[in-house]
Order: sequence, then structure tokens, then C-alpha cells
Amino acid sequence: MFPMSDTANKALLPTGLRDVLPPDAALEAVAVNRLLGVFAAHGYDRVKPPLIEFEESLLDGVGAVTTKDTFRVMDPLSQRMMGVRADMTIQVARIATTRMVRHPRPLRLCYAGQVLRVKGSQLRPERQFTQAGIELIGADTPVADAEVIGMVIRALDAVGVRDVSVDLMLPPLVPAMCDALQLSPEARRTLRDALDQKDAAAVKAMGGDVAGVFGVLLGCIGEAEEVLSRLQAMDLPAAAAQRRDTLAEVIALVREEHPAATLTIDPVEYRGFEYHTGVSFSVFSRGVSGELGRGGRYRAGEAQERAVGATLSVDAVTEAMEPLSSGPRVLLSVKDRLLAGRYQTDGWVTLNALQDPQDFAAEARRLGCSHYSVGGDLHAINDKQG
Repeated sequence: MFPMSDTANKALLPTGLRDVLPPDAALEAVAVNRLLGVFAAHGYDRVKPPLIEFEESLLDGVGAVTTKDTFRVMDPLSQRMMGVRADMTIQVARIATTRMVRHPRPLRLCYAGQVLRVKGSQLRPERQFTQAGIELIGADTPVADAEVIGMVIRALDAVGVRDVSVDLMLPPLVPAMCDALQLSPEARRTLRDALDQKDAAAVKAMGGDVAGVFGVLLGCIGEAEEVLSRLQAMDLPAAAAQRRDTLAEVIALVREEHPAATLTIDPVEYRGFEYHTGVSFSVFSRGVSGELGRGGRYRAGEAQERAVGATLSVDAVTEAMEPLSSGPRVLLSVKDRLLAGRYQTDGWVTLNALQDPQDFAAEARRLGCSHYSVGGDLHAINDKQG
């Protein structure tokens, strides 16, 4: 055996990286399979992009927002720089608008895989984790937005995540308002910082129409229907009013299919949604720190094809799931290993003895089994005959 110090050193991993051990690894696999099963049942075909690709394609267009999160390496074959994906959405959008550009629209795709980031966040320090998600490419209707939001609600329900809430946002709303008020670039930056910090005093200090309009907007945060009522009472510029009306239609469509869903609105939230062009959202669950996932409307590829999608962080999803309940475990004698299929059909998890122990009960207990089988007879480990 290695000295303890050597063992500890070999187990040491870089900050933000970890080994996923039993039973967590099995729970993650179950979550991925169930999520993808729901997506597939609704017509979303799975794609599998590579873990690493040339940075000019990985960081092109909307991928530019992941630049600071992307690990880069030199490809020894081509001598070109490559990036390790920090988010799979950009890759799926690339596939849809290049390799699958001739496929009929709307194009529904789903995916799952590992991503790696330069650093984690305060709430989630992990730098490597599994994503699962969907992209709906080539549709620009509220029905498409509602479908993606509904898919997320349905998929999380399928993996047993309860108390889900969807926080809806309109990233283009503030820029549309700024355009209407003809704000200078400096004023926009000041306003954006104040809104990001939810600093009502700083917004009020800007004075004039800015303080009046954005002061009201900053107070329009909360339950969806209540906030919508307030937004609809506001005299908004045409572009902003159109965004508001689209949001109202999306919420109505989601309510038709998921009447009990918890929906909230934060119309001025923007951080993390810089490339989104329409209704966007974050998903949360009670008792889980940080978000389970996020999504929204964006433009895909060089052709700026209209798209809407959602990505779930599977590690956060599993945090909200119930632990796995595996079947009872039975240790099989060397000869009884031939009976494994019969036991498994009846719901047992089977372990084959590689050689028969002197004390089957003790060995079964040591290996975490509740029973053992010898000569075709099943014994509990507390069976006196054992």
C-alpha cells in the first residue's frame, strides 16, 4: 500500500474538479437518461458535439460570451488554437446551422455532455459538470418559447424535482427603453449597473424620465400575473410594448399546459443573458442553491437563425432529486452465479462470489448485501441457518 501522504496527493484534484462517487454517479446517469427520454418523446433528436474544437468556431457569434470561461490548447496536428467547450448550446447551434442546415424547420435537437470552465461561480464552484438541454431552431413564435419552457417543467417533473419555479426575463426590454429615451452610452452603462445591483436609489438619482420609468420597472418583480398587470398599465414605447405583449402571450400559453407552475417575472434582469434576444428564463427549485438551468430566445449561426433553447445543469438537478432506491442485494455462491438472471428479474441486485467464503453471512454483510444464495436457497444475513 502507498503511504497515506502519497494516497492523499494522488486524490488531490484542481479547484472546482471532483470525482463523482457512488451513489451520486448513478443518480446523475439516471437524471440524464430520464431528461433525454422526455426530450426524445417530444420529437427532440439527440446530437453529440465534440468536447473540443477550433476556437474560431467555438467562440464565434453568440459563443463570444463564453470567451472568458473557455480553456484553450494548441492542436499539435494543425497548430491551431482549440477551445474546450464551456457551454454546449453554441455547439448545437453550430450543428443546426451548418451540418443540418438543409433539415426541415423547425429543427428540434437535444444533448447531454460534460463542459469545462475556467472558473466556477460563488454559488456553484464546480468547473466541470454535465449539461443537458434542448434547442428549437427555426421558429420565432410565442408558441415555440412556451414549448421550451414547458419542456423544462415536464422534464424536471419526470426526474422527481419538485417545487420548481421559472423566473422570466426580457433582456431586450431595457435596451429598447434606452433607445426610446435616447440615452448616451455613458448613461446606459450607469443605468445598467444600477439595475444589475437592483439599486433603486441609484436609479432615482439619474432623475427625469429615467428615474420615473425605470424606478417603476425595478419595482415590477414578483409573481407573473401581478407583474404583467403592472407592466400592461405602463405607457411603454412601441418596441418595449411589443416585448411585453410577447411575454404575456408566452405566459398564457405556459399556463394552459402547466396551470400550477410557479412563474415569476424580473423584467430588468440581464446578467448572463447578454446574447438573448427575447423572452428568457432561469429555473430554480426550493432548497437548491443557485439555478437548475436557464434558457431563452437567441440568434443561431452566421445566418442569425431564430432559435430558443434551454440548458440544465445536471449536478444541480440531482441535488434536487430524491436519492436512488436500488433493489435488495444478494451475494451468490460460485455455482449460484448462474441464477443471477432469475434474481435480477425479481428485482435483486446480484454480486457473484469469486470464491465461496467460509462465512457467507459475514461476507454478504461486508459487501453490503442483505441476503446470500447457496445451492439455490436464499438466506437473509441474520438467518440463523447462515
